[in-house]
This record gives sequence, C-alpha cells and structure tokens, in this order.
Amino acid sequence: MRTVFLTTLLALATAPILAQPANSSCANADVLCAQQPVSADNTGAVGIPGFCPATEAVLWYTFTTNSVGGPVTVSVSAIDCPVVTGMDDELSAVVLSGDGSCLPASFTAVSGCEIGSTDFTVTSFSLAPETRYWVLVAGAMNGVATIPAQCAFTVDVSGPGADIVGVDISAGPDVTIGQGESTQLAAFGGPPYDWSPTAGLSGNGIPDPISSPEGTTIYTLTVTGAECTYTDEVIVEVIRLIAPPNTFTPNGDGINDTWDIPGIADYPGAEVTIHDRWGQRVLRSTGYRTPWDGTNGGRALSVGTYYYHIQLNQLEGRSPPYTGFVTIVR
Repeated sequence: MRTVFLTTLLALATAPILAQPANSSCANADVLCAQQPVSADNTGAVGIPGFCPATEAVLWYTFTTNSVGGPVTVSVSAIDCPVVTGMDDELSAVVLSGDGSCLPASFTAVSGCEIGSTDFTVTSFSLAPETRYWVLVAGAMNGVATIPAQCAFTVDVSGPGADIVGVDISAGPDVTIGQGESTQLAAFGGPPYDWSPTAGLSGNGIPDPISSPEGTTIYTLTVTGAECTYTDEVIVEVIRLIAPPNTFTPNGDGINDTWDIPGIADYPGAEVTIHDRWGQRVLRSTGYRTPWDGTNGGRALSVGTYYYHIQLNQLEGRSPPYTGFVTIVR
C-alpha cells in the first residue's frame, strides 16, 4: 500500500500543474450560451461534494432559459484525462435550480446525475422560461480510484428550453427576388441588431432594413444580450428575371411567329408547360431551346388564351415558378 501511495504522489508531482479554475466557485460560474461549446479543465478545482455521489474538483456553469422554457440537454464531450495512478477518468454532470445566493442549501437538482468517461449527456426536467439555472461538472471516483478525475473536456447546453436562435433571435426567412428588386428583412430578438455585410442594406442597427443586393447575399445578424452573443443568417437570393410575353402571332409572316421568352436561355434546365383553357397540355419543354410556334404535335392551335407554368431550376435551387397566360393571335 505504501508503494502505491508513493507512486501516486510521484505521478501527481510530475503531472502538469494548472492554476485553480476561476469557476471553481458558484460566484464565478462561467456562462453557457446555447449551442456554443466551451472548453474546460477541472484540474486543481475544489468543490462541494454531494450533488452527485463521490465527486470533487467541481466546475460551476450557469445559463438562462429562453422565453419558452422546457428541458435542456447538457453535453460533456472530448473528455481527456491524464494517466495518473489512482486517478479516475470519469466526470459527472447535473443541472441545478437555485435562488442566486450560492448557498449550498439553496440548490435543488432538476436533472439526474450522469457519470461517464466518454461523451455523455444529462437531460433536465422541464425548466421555467427566462430563469437562471446552474450546471456542475465534476470529477468522479469509482470504487478503485482514490483521486477524482481531473480532465480536459467540452461542455455545451442545448434543447427546447435553451435554444435561442430560431426561438428568441432570428434573422428572418430566406427570400428570393429578381434582379433590381428589393425586399424588407424581418429579424427579431434585439436590440442591438448588427448586420454584416451592410452592402445593399438601407441601414444597420434595425431589425427590418431594405435589402437591395446586386447578387445573392448571405446576411449575418449578430445580437448580444444576457452575456451571450448569437448569430443567425438570412439568404437573399437574386435570380435573373425572365419576361414571358402575353401574346404572339404565329401566322407565318415572319414577325412574332413564335413565343420568344427573353432571358430563358440563361436557364438551360427550365421546364416550360402550357395548357389550354380546358386544362389539356399542349406543350412541355425542358430547356426551351426551340420557342413555341403555337402548335401541338404539328397541328396549329386555335386563337385563344393559353396558360403557362415555367420552373427555372437554376443551379442554386428551385425558385418560385412563373405562371401566367399567353394569347395566340392570328
């Protein structure tokens, strides 16, 4: 036993010595921002045992739930423990509620206590909205080890009660516009509102600037609050317009005999479908390499109104279709 004890002391003496982490106490708990993993190391940490069995070297974290509330998931991953005789390699995690006084008796566990030596998660009960909670990550000791695990790891909080982007902060829905057109963005969650880039925007610092980009642009919204900074993106897709005419005269005089669509040559995958007023399809073309001459299977169609559906199928994705009518005049 004396030999094991001396070996353990020697191993600890030669192991890297890190300063006690600042968040070893509740008063200095690090803030966790939803879906923003934090790297940590509990080497040298002190702690208050008892929230999870046989644990020490405790690190404190805190987070605030979103406006909806609900369960949260704390993930502990990338666990990297030194090989030291007598030291365990297991960490524990638990979620606590409290009144902010940091008194041990003021805390209540709102989750089970999970322990693991590889990636693990702990899921809380349903939590109240816009409320502060705490997370403890600590070293554990099993029946063989005599020293609680002191390891590097990564901790993250997510889930229905924690997620902010898409719940309390959003840059708004993606938009598709034609060249030369504008759209009004519809963000929420600030202030402040910080947009990047600002090129093509009518202003910054507001949730709803007018966007008039020359080409497809990804705007990033940054919102800072409650000690956390969150970003979200909105895509304003700019497509080249086509201009389907609403009439043509296929009478063989060489003037306006076909239904020419300006701009459609830029979309070789375009699908053009035309129906008559009874819903019968008279044309279906992919690519529209040959403009429609007002026939169906070589037979000249009668004078009247026909209805088109044009799907551009550009490389960056499907945009809303063009629909309308075209009239044959002879």
